Amino acid sequence: MKNIFKLLRKDVISSPPWDYDFLYNLPEREYSIYLEKVFKLNTGDTLPLEYDFKNKLWIINKSRCKTFNQKIQYLKLYDATPLKRDCTDKVKVRDFVGERIGAEYLKPVLQICNNFDEINFVKLPKSFVLKCNHGCKWQYIIKDKQEFLDTKSLFELVKKNITGWLEQEYWVWSGFEMQYHNIESKILIEPLMRDYIDKEPEKINIYCFNGEPKIFIRFFDKNTMSIWNSKFKHIDNIFNFSEGNIKTDVDDYINQTFELVKKLAKSFNFVRIDWMIYQNKLYFEELTFTPYSGFLNFKDYKAEIDLGRLLDIGEGN
Repeated sequence: MKNIFKLLRKDVISSPPWDYDFLYNLPEREYSIYLEKVFKLNTGDTLPLEYDFKNKLWIINKSRCKTFNQKIQYLKLYDATPLKRDCTDKVKVRDFVGERIGAEYLKPVLQICNNFDEINFVKLPKSFVLKCNHGCKWQYIIKDKQEFLDTKSLFELVKKNITGWLEQEYWVWSGFEMQYHNIESKILIEPLMRDYIDKEPEKINIYCFNGEPKIFIRFFDKNTMSIWNSKFKHIDNIFNFSEGNIKTDVDDYINQTFELVKKLAKSFNFVRIDWMIYQNKLYFEELTFTPYSGFLNFKDYKAEIDLGRLLDIGEGN
């Protein structure tokens, strides 16, 4: 994501001036051209664009998309369905998950607000998370409510940023992730669910293709993880994550997710389903349709091709 913000700075690319207003007001027919530029700068690879003479615009030729990242770019522009948009919305996705697997896997909700001034801090616990429902990483973790309220500079900074986020479309900043387009912005407030307040919980990411889980990644902490395939055999890390890949046995949490993700993933050709573990219980985090905006860093080109083979985006143009 840091690369996106660098890209949008005028001192990096002076022509055209890719600030927020420029990209937000860009005609939709030109999205593919600018996405190709973003893709090249972030991955070093190219998108297979071709000219559609009938409609007089450039499009991504999906039959020529071979790598995982290329196929994700295609899905970003042309497969942002209403269901994907609802499942990207951190508020609306709760209904989808509750219906498919049960509300017991959902995090508690403390408040949902339309703006910052609606937040009732009196009713909030000592620690909580303020997050915008229509973006990624647009959030603040508040570990001590009283300290936060007493520190005027911090309080005003958080208010300013969250208010600004509520007024923006996340897809503009993230490289045309169109499933974020036109989500009604809100503030979702959840409890800070950590066994140790200064340590992030263990997490599980599951890559699902055509409704089937294919890759399971268990993050134990910032430095270690384990990866398994769909047969629960340990595999090497194909991504350029900084975490070390260690061989551990599949545990009850991984086994538990196996059937759950099938119920959640069956409506999509690709989705990464993210979980967290808190107080020895599994909780749903989010459905991720375009991980890292399709700018994933792979160990080598073969790994990116191999993962791309699992993703079926259909035939033809």
